[in-house]
Amino acid sequence: MQVQRPKLTFLERTYIPQILKGMWLTIKHVPQKKFTRQYPEEKPVLFGDYRGAPTLVKDPENRVKCVSCQLCEFVCPPKAIRITPGFRAEGAPDENVEKEPQEFEIDMLRCIYCGFCEEVCPEEAIYLQRDFAIAGYSRDELKFKKQKLLELGGVRPDSIWKWKYKGAPPPGTPIGPVRDGKGAPVAEA
Repeated sequence: MQVQRPKLTFLERTYIPQILKGMWLTIKHVPQKKFTRQYPEEKPVLFGDYRGAPTLVKDPENRVKCVSCQLCEFVCPPKAIRITPGFRAEGAPDENVEKEPQEFEIDMLRCIYCGFCEEVCPEEAIYLQRDFAIAGYSRDELKFKKQKLLELGGVRPDSIWKWKYKGAPPPGTPIGPVRDGKGAPVAEA
């Protein structure tokens, strides 16, 4: 099958109209106000449910929330999470009930920040930070171990009252967020 090319006029063959259109587009933007963000000092505003780096958190009693169920490891699409199950310290009140990861590693170079690990965690032990600037000088620096992940995550309030109140919230605490008739949360007075 032969495709017939249209005949170009002399002006079209010189590409002068296309060059003039491109120059006009550039000149049109010259008088507009410039916008420059001074990045390290001025952080950009992150909108919505921004998914940043995954971190491990501790509960208010300074215990590691992760119980080594390995669901995050199984659900991770790029297989960036590696967990070696271990046991709680001897003498801890929950030593016979729950496990604790002996090793927990997230390879940030492989992580695609999908948030599956946060969604699947039954203990709410993994949270995605609102941080997007993760840098290192070597590949090993970007393999975050358990201690580094706990430092980044910090302590989070527990919404799962598993052992302290045997599944019930503390006395005087609402069971869920108070909402108006339209489903929006109501601010407490």
